[in-house]
Amino acid sequence: MSVRRSLPRELLHLAWPVLIAQVAVMASGVIDTLMAGRLSPVDLAAVGIGASIYATVFVTAMGVLLAITPVVSHHYGAGRYSEIGADVRQCAWLALVLSLAAFAVLKNPDPLLQFSRLTPEVEFKVRAYLDGVAWAVPGVLFFRVFFGFTTGIGRPRPVMVLNLLGLILKVPLNWVFMYGHFGVPAMGGAGCGWSSAVIMWTVATLSWLWCRRDAEYAPYGVFARFDPPRPAALRELLVLGLPMGATFMVDVTAFTFMALFIARLGPETSAAHQIAANVAVFVFMVPLALGNATGVLVGQALGAGESRRARHAGLLGLAVACGIAAVTGAAIWLGSGPLARAYTPDPLVAATAASLLAVVAAYHVADSVQAVMAQVLRGYKRATAPMVIYAISLWGVGLGGGYLLGLTDSFGPPRGAAGFWIAAVASLLLAGAGVLAYFLHISRQTIPAPATTTA
Repeated sequence: MSVRRSLPRELLHLAWPVLIAQVAVMASGVIDTLMAGRLSPVDLAAVGIGASIYATVFVTAMGVLLAITPVVSHHYGAGRYSEIGADVRQCAWLALVLSLAAFAVLKNPDPLLQFSRLTPEVEFKVRAYLDGVAWAVPGVLFFRVFFGFTTGIGRPRPVMVLNLLGLILKVPLNWVFMYGHFGVPAMGGAGCGWSSAVIMWTVATLSWLWCRRDAEYAPYGVFARFDPPRPAALRELLVLGLPMGATFMVDVTAFTFMALFIARLGPETSAAHQIAANVAVFVFMVPLALGNATGVLVGQALGAGESRRARHAGLLGLAVACGIAAVTGAAIWLGSGPLARAYTPDPLVAATAASLLAVVAAYHVADSVQAVMAQVLRGYKRATAPMVIYAISLWGVGLGGGYLLGLTDSFGPPRGAAGFWIAAVASLLLAGAGVLAYFLHISRQTIPAPATTTA
């Protein structure tokens, strides 16, 4: 069902649409940050803190659902096309359950907010943001099922098109909800959350309409019949998806609690951290796209029983990501001042953000290694060992070390937000070394095409 290409061409074919799609998603976050920053430091801090809480919940649920990508890619590589649709239908049941759980958490954020000791004004705006973005969760999770399915079969372009549509809608919908137009009350920074909800329901609906009407999706039989939840198929997804979700949770909670602890230092410092975090997440889209494409190639190769091709794909993705990361990191370091001033007119916030961006340059290089290797290991259907590596690195070294460096005098005067970022760099170096060593070990083995549990 596809033309066999060389590994570099396959990597490019899969990576560039995913990159554009992910950049569109992150550009939406940049738009939220820029528009909130023009309102006030309080709105900017509220959007940053609210987005961090949302990311903690959403990314954990998304990690469970993305188990569908290696499952589909293995089926595709082995030519088991009829089994793909059955697994996608079961993944939709998981999306429904996870949507309900995530919605409930976002509507009741008190356990997360208590860590940040927010001022009443900031906390009010954070809660208003979460009230809106909670409604985005069902749309975004069902869209992630489509994302995992269509990238697993090597068709990432529909995701690119739909994410670009969402980006086009972001500015006008933010304008409506943030400033109050067409009968909608002015919500300030909280309007970013409500605009995201409208966009994600639109994108999710269009994605499945596309799947139903496009003839190229017909062989997989996603809409061939209705399936109730099947324990065997759900078990296969959860065995892989739960450790993946836990890994995502470790990753994003380390970042989220970093933001919540930094919020104790005041709205200006929190706003500066939000700028640095926004840049870090935006440039992360390149290694994320390369890792996604590499993981799909690895899964397809293993499904076809080609262990050597899978190893070569992993090494190729890592080499390309590291080369690009070195150039990107240098650009961030050299342009830290102008970049910070582009986000905010406040001179204190801009100066603090510029100093953090110098650390982000090193952070990005370390982040690129772990991003590719983590997704390659998912292509191998290995998720438990990476989960342990990430928990030790990101929670222990990153968050624990950041607290000691940033807020205590355990290692000299508290370094504030910079202490958290320095510890984060160390944690990613440790995590990257761990997952790379694990990949080099398992990829030397000859792995036969796995047996399949069908729905």
